[in-house]
Amino acid sequence: MRVFVTGASGWIGSAVVPELLGAGHEVVGLARSDASADTLEAAGAQVRRGSLDDLELLRSTAAESDGVIHLAFKHDIAFSGDFVGAADADRRAIEIFGEALAATGKPLVIASGVAGHRPGSLVTENDAPDPDSPAGHRVLSERTALAFAASGVRSSSVRLSPTVHGTGDHGFVSTIVAVAREKGVSGYIGDGSNTWPAVHQLDAAVLFRLALEKGVAGSVFHGVAEEGVPLRAVAEAIGRQLDLPVVSIAREDAGDHFGWLGMFLGIDARASSALTRERLGWEPTHLGLLEDLEQGNYTRERVA
Repeated sequence: MRVFVTGASGWIGSAVVPELLGAGHEVVGLARSDASADTLEAAGAQVRRGSLDDLELLRSTAAESDGVIHLAFKHDIAFSGDFVGAADADRRAIEIFGEALAATGKPLVIASGVAGHRPGSLVTENDAPDPDSPAGHRVLSERTALAFAASGVRSSSVRLSPTVHGTGDHGFVSTIVAVAREKGVSGYIGDGSNTWPAVHQLDAAVLFRLALEKGVAGSVFHGVAEEGVPLRAVAEAIGRQLDLPVVSIAREDAGDHFGWLGMFLGIDARASSALTRERLGWEPTHLGLLEDLEQGNYTRERVA
């Protein structure tokens, strides 16, 4: 297949692109910068220069492709306070892709998340997300994508774990580590019993390829290797690696201590990928989150 990938040089995309190329697919990656374009070309992908705001470019490139994997998201504006704006841009891009692929039976695979569902319960692929959750505005993106199944698009949503970990991660876990260094303590909220699902970056990449190749129209898949890792255990692993005390942070102080991450770190999420494994034959094979931390993959470079 000739596959158009947005976010192709990002954290997930940088693993998805070689996964697709290694399986014999041709990749066209969206690049906003010269550095991203150079990275994609070095990996063996073709490049389309532009952003999620270049709607006609998105439309024409999708129409020329055999399928689309949409990974790009405006994290820069989302984490600076405009999550709604980032989610709106995400949904507009999905609408363009769905219109371009309508009546073709071609795949459209988007990235979503398992966080934002019923707290404390085990979320399955059949469960609908909560639109009133902190990530609720992005729920509309998934609904938009799946609705295109009725228009002849083989659309599916890959709901990723809050933690997609691995060497080079600059996401949630690396931010928690940075906060621990800054504050001199490794913190968790409350009693730390709340959990986050986790998946390794390379396992997630395989899942996106399988969804592209085998996903049935209107399907939801879960990028979940571990159903729920306690956040206290994460803090304890970081504390051991950095030789820092591990402390509880009161929920009302989470924003002051963790910054923007505070609104997410208290989420209690557990999710299953049993149906995903059954439907796609996906089996995660890489390190778990705590193993990743214990091996120093998040702390080694800056430990004296």
